[in-house]
Amino acid sequence: MIRKFKFEDEIYASLSCLPMAARRKLDQLGLKIGFDQWQQLSRGERLMICHAPIAAPDEVEALRVFVHDVMMAKCGAKPKDLPPEKRLGVNPPAAVPPQLVESAQKSGVALTQAAWAALDDDERYALIKLGVEKESHKLKAALNEFVK
Repeated sequence: MIRKFKFEDEIYASLSCLPMAARRKLDQLGLKIGFDQWQQLSRGERLMICHAPIAAPDEVEALRVFVHDVMMAKCGAKPKDLPPEKRLGVNPPAAVPPQLVESAQKSGVALTQAAWAALDDDERYALIKLGVEKESHKLKAALNEFVK
C-alpha cells in the first residue's frame, strides 16, 4: 500500500510522476529512477513499485530485483545507485533543518521544532525533498497539509 498525500492528488490517477512515498521507497532501496525512465514503465510496473511492501528484508530484496529487472527490460540499463549522502535522507532528522525553516517562511508558514516533532517520517521526508533538496512549488501545499 502507498501513502497518499493530498498535495499529490493529481499524480495518483496517472502516476505520470513518481509519488513521494514511492520515491522514499526507492531511496530505501538505494536506487534512483529518473523521470524519463519512470515514463517508460507501464502503469502496472509503476503500481507495483508504489504498492510493493518493503518492511522485511526479503521484501526489500524482492522489490530491488523487480526494479532492476524492469529497468533492464524497459530502459536497457540498470537503475542508478543512490549516493550514500542521499540515502541518509530516508530517515529524516529529529531537528527541523534550518534550510527547511527558511523555505517554509518563504511560503508563509512558520515551521517550528514542535510542528516538526508532530510530523511522521513520511511527512518529514516529503518536506525535506520539497524544501531542502530543491525548492518545489508544491512545498506550500505540503506545509498546509501537514502543519496544523
